[in-house]
Amino acid sequence: MHPSPRLELQTLRDLIRYGVSRLNAAQVALGHGSDNAWDEAVYLTLHALHLPLDTLEPFLDARVLGEERDRVLDLIDRRVTERVPAAYLTNEAWLRGHRFYVDERVIVPRSPIAELLDEGLSPWVQDPLAVERVLDMCTGSGCLAILSALAFPYAHVDAVDLSPDALDVARRNVADYGLADRLDLHESNLFDNLPARQYDVIVCNPPYVNSGSMDALPQEYLHEPQLALAGGDDGMDLVRRILEAAPRFLAPEGVLVLEIGHERDFFEAAFPQLSPVWLDTEAASDQLLLLTREQLSL
Repeated sequence: MHPSPRLELQTLRDLIRYGVSRLNAAQVALGHGSDNAWDEAVYLTLHALHLPLDTLEPFLDARVLGEERDRVLDLIDRRVTERVPAAYLTNEAWLRGHRFYVDERVIVPRSPIAELLDEGLSPWVQDPLAVERVLDMCTGSGCLAILSALAFPYAHVDAVDLSPDALDVARRNVADYGLADRLDLHESNLFDNLPARQYDVIVCNPPYVNSGSMDALPQEYLHEPQLALAGGDDGMDLVRRILEAAPRFLAPEGVLVLEIGHERDFFEAAFPQLSPVWLDTEAASDQLLLLTREQLSL
């Protein structure tokens, strides 16, 4: 019997090269944390070997043990054959340098709103220290609620989701960040079960994928909860309800930051009377918008 050709993969460099080749050959869909096969292969390799995710160079030519090679190859095999996003294989997702626990009860954290929170929503929020109440609607894993709590250190944050499974994941992340004293989770159909409060900031990454796009999603996205993705025929089913109710929950100078993905045309068709500010980030253009209470109350 010939030995397995995989035994020739002896170093991290070998394993990463192999991973890139497998991912490219299989034409996996990326977009759940990595946007290229190299980054995905590096991440899976370093994670499997319990190495720091930001320190590759010193280890590239280090040889691996047989059991270590098996761990790496198992992750790469599953990523290719099962078409599972890497975050579900490793039970973690990284967003703006912050780690969150994830599993298939929540969509993989990737919202570009996180980048805006790095800067405390400047210039639209003039003083992050003065923000008293923040709402994260459709919180999923709780990632944006947690990043909001970090961006606005004196704010109390409410986070809402319809899915009790998602809230279980969010609860774990809130505990990991030690934020239970100023971040409350609410099981609610949008605003229905929320106490009457006014928020300085509302952030929301709702289900917004239109039905045509849902039908064409790559297999990787079908592992995510469809409840968290599907937004009806034009993607705006929940957005309509959110924008209708939001003025009652915004403080007089409050702002709503909303993610709508690639649905700008559908948004503008559904809300021709609105003139939002479109917010660009390094990762996204025409996917985020900001509205004031005044605009929404007209």
